[in-house]
Amino acid sequence: MALALLRRRRSKVAPAEAAGLSLALPPGAGAVAREIVDPVGTPMAAAEVTVTALDTHRVVARGTADPYGYFLAALPPGRYSLLITADGLRPHRETIEAVADTAAPCERVWLQPADALELPVPGVWLFDPPHTAIRFIAKHVGMAHVHGRFERFEGGIQIAQDMADSRVHVRIDASSITTGNTTRDNHLRSGDFLDVDRFPYIDFTSTRFAYRGGTKWTLQGSLTMHGVSRSVALDTSYLGMVNGGYGEELRCAALATAELHREDYTLNWRSMLARGIAVVGPTVQLELDVQAMYRTADTPTPPN
Repeated sequence: MALALLRRRRSKVAPAEAAGLSLALPPGAGAVAREIVDPVGTPMAAAEVTVTALDTHRVVARGTADPYGYFLAALPPGRYSLLITADGLRPHRETIEAVADTAAPCERVWLQPADALELPVPGVWLFDPPHTAIRFIAKHVGMAHVHGRFERFEGGIQIAQDMADSRVHVRIDASSITTGNTTRDNHLRSGDFLDVDRFPYIDFTSTRFAYRGGTKWTLQGSLTMHGVSRSVALDTSYLGMVNGGYGEELRCAALATAELHREDYTLNWRSMLARGIAVVGPTVQLELDVQAMYRTADTPTPPN
């Protein structure tokens, strides 16, 4: 669903009334609104907001707060994870529910100063598939964006005493690609694109963690797809380590993004255009929303 900005009027009344919300909802849609401020109440312009469907792990809305710190999105009915991030401040995550034909009251979110996040303890951490998503966004040539994900994957992180020496491996089942359109998905699995019969897996193996300050890291490594390996750099935000989940497992979380160029992997979109095949554009945005569970140093390391 497209994002919609708030129309507001500033006053001394409570935030929900002061927002002056105005949004023409599509029939059957719900809405979520947030006023985002820093620890002293200053509006957090350009705070980044991501709304993810809990049932499909698909990002359904993404944007930034307006100059007054407000964010509003129209959503199909359902339950969602709402993530708000801003440089130097602690990420805010909550579960929300969109109700048909209802605009929930605007709530204020106070972002707190970011603690010095404790890095994951050394050892082996394995991805938790129910709480991990590998998504991509591509653009049809001359058409709208296509959102998709891979439903089957495995991998983990070997955390070293020196974080820079840590290693990550991810293996994706290429045939598990889904965009919500069966005809398109079958075409993406064919020899024109991923050619999953010949190249059943997509593999990423890291070579180095590079610290960039705050919660930001660059994860450098090699991505092998369609029989071709290329160096890539994942822009990574570390979200912290907590005790949580069933059995109170020790967990860590991170969000990583990268831009891939299809021609680097011999997926020749110009040739397909010349043959009259409708394709996505030459670049693809990749996003990994990862939770991993600690499995101690005695657990076998992730495959290389």
